[in-house]
Amino acid sequence: MSTSRPAPGSLVPHPPPDPRAQLTARVKMLAARHGLTVSAIASADPFPEVADHLDRHIEAGHVEGLEWFTRDRARFSTDVRNLQPSARSILSVGIAYWPGPTDKPDDGIPRGRISRYAWGRDYHRVIKRRLKALHADLERELGRKIKARLLVDTARIVERAVAARAGLGWYGKNACLIVPGHGSWVLLGEMVVDFDLEPDQPLERNCGRCVICIDRCPTGAIVAPYTIHTPKCISYLTIELRESIPHELRSKMGDWVYGCDVCQEVCPYTGAARAMDDEELMPASIDNAWPSLHWLLEMTREEFGATYFGTPVPRSKRRGLARNAAVALGNIGTDDDIPVLQRVMAGHDEPLVRGHAAWALGNIGGSEARQALDRLLRTEPNASARDEITQALEASQ
Repeated sequence: MSTSRPAPGSLVPHPPPDPRAQLTARVKMLAARHGLTVSAIASADPFPEVADHLDRHIEAGHVEGLEWFTRDRARFSTDVRNLQPSARSILSVGIAYWPGPTDKPDDGIPRGRISRYAWGRDYHRVIKRRLKALHADLERELGRKIKARLLVDTARIVERAVAARAGLGWYGKNACLIVPGHGSWVLLGEMVVDFDLEPDQPLERNCGRCVICIDRCPTGAIVAPYTIHTPKCISYLTIELRESIPHELRSKMGDWVYGCDVCQEVCPYTGAARAMDDEELMPASIDNAWPSLHWLLEMTREEFGATYFGTPVPRSKRRGLARNAAVALGNIGTDDDIPVLQRVMAGHDEPLVRGHAAWALGNIGGSEARQALDRLLRTEPNASARDEITQALEASQ
């Protein structure tokens, strides 16, 4: 039996365009137009494997200290239809924020480090605003109202799981999402929509034998591939923890005062990231990236608000940032920093900060530091701060 073939030069009919594929391509084009660096589509189906993983993670104590991270919340977050029953597709988006090689200024001023994602405007607001503009454009395109949820970090959804399903990126052993061309320097958001888009395929990528992030984590918080023990993570210690930082971890925190980028900085994929120049994510001043530790220790509430309002940093609160600065100064400081630590111990309004300043003096050590500690022990009214002074005196012997 023979099959007929088109005659040479004749036109071959093509299948008609797929409306879903066309709409999906249009959505991604509009996302890029609104400043969303990368985008991909995931189905709105549940994530049962994530529910099992989170259960084991909680049971092992890896989220201890995050009181809001409960089993109920974890189970709820693995089905986006708990947030929006009409969900059909999820647009996973990201803003890349690697600014290119940058070094802390060598200007003779002891400075701390702020994680790069927090240098500029609060990314929650930035992404949400761009998603809102995209949503409005899509409604105009489709000529109807679109029921959508715009999500950035705080909602009950597992963002990295959505992004991995969508093929936006893949999990690194540091539990960050690694996005081709950008490494893990990508801030995530989602738009859950009530219409059908063509889902992308997950990326078949992994870290291979590389364990650099595990080996280089300053506090050993990456306890196994893809597993972060939150209570030891510098980001948790400097941002989420409200009280005293455990003594055994302080000397491992280096000069970080808000967050930590080490596991991203050492990642080979992240090292190959393209530099981006998103103005909203760039620091408004040097203190938004590498703040003076002396200034952080003595800043007023007004100075704190004027410098950091509208950025992610207020999450740590003024007392938390000053506490972190005391630890950082204890790690990188010298005898020249003893006077400011003495002033802080004698006059800061937060006992938490006074206590950590005492630790810093003890860590710097020397006769001048011990004399200051001994003198201030007699005048400190707060019991926990006095305990810190006593321990610092013992450590400085």
